[in-house]
Amino acid sequence: MNFIALLVTLVAAFLITSVIGIWLIPFLHKLRYGQTILDIGPAWHKNKQGTPTMGGIMFIIGMLLACGAGWCALRFSAQGLADASGDGTFYLVAGLLMALGFAAIGFADDYIKVVKKRNLGLKAWQKSLAQLLVAVLYLAAAYFFARTTMIWIPFFGEFDAGFFYYPIMLFIIVGAVNSVNLTDGIDGLAASVTMVVGMGFMVITAIQSFTQMNLLAAALAGGCLGFLVWNFHPAKVFMGDTGSLFLGGMVVALAFGLRMPVLLLFVGIVYVAETLSDIIQIGSVKLTGKRVFKMAPIHHHFEMCGWSEVKIVAVFSAVTAIGCVIAVLSVL
Repeated sequence: MNFIALLVTLVAAFLITSVIGIWLIPFLHKLRYGQTILDIGPAWHKNKQGTPTMGGIMFIIGMLLACGAGWCALRFSAQGLADASGDGTFYLVAGLLMALGFAAIGFADDYIKVVKKRNLGLKAWQKSLAQLLVAVLYLAAAYFFARTTMIWIPFFGEFDAGFFYYPIMLFIIVGAVNSVNLTDGIDGLAASVTMVVGMGFMVITAIQSFTQMNLLAAALAGGCLGFLVWNFHPAKVFMGDTGSLFLGGMVVALAFGLRMPVLLLFVGIVYVAETLSDIIQIGSVKLTGKRVFKMAPIHHHFEMCGWSEVKIVAVFSAVTAIGCVIAVLSVL
């Protein structure tokens, strides 16, 4: 691990993201790119009507530039080319491109909602097909580069999944990205949880000596922290699907860059809970006509129980930290 390159990436991501907000938020206000709050949400969310969305653009730019700065610092460090070449650089670049692909889908969805005034955005089949395409392209690139069907299972080791590797990985990528998207429902939640995930991956990548993935994790943590300057309750901007799908892509890129996608079950324990609560709620309503939760995803359930947004963010971030500790222990 190169500490200087890590610090450059972390600080650059935070500073660039937070500073961009000074310009971007008034610009989004001027364009009237405000969030439309649907009637299906909690009634008090109506107060958020008109808050600028698509703010994820600020940390997308921040993280990309920070990764570039960190990589340059790595190139010119004492370790030089040894740390800035090889498998790590492939997974760094491929991961960023995948995240940008998901961000493009989110941008199209946000654009249709905000500019075209069609509240539901892209049709479900359009979004699903586009996400599958991005995931397939990433897996195809990884196949030609690494040609492996090995899956690492925490605490147990590796096994060869053979033919089933690619369908499983496709499911994990698309599922994980959409799980992060589901988490973006209240002020600061997705950014706070994902910042903790980034910090967890910083530790894991350092233990595993994956230098380039270490930079990616630092960019993720720093960019999310910079965004929280503007997104923590009461939020002055929302990340939109542009941002949440990008964050999902970044989290997936880290897990796959380490060749440890199953780690997502631990570091992404909140993402998993959000998705399962939604699936359980929909299934229960369709089968029995009754709700299991007051509202889904589960962060809305706690809202309806009287928890403040700040309390939900704090508790969910703490749970994520516990998941990250378990993930760290699994790689020791």
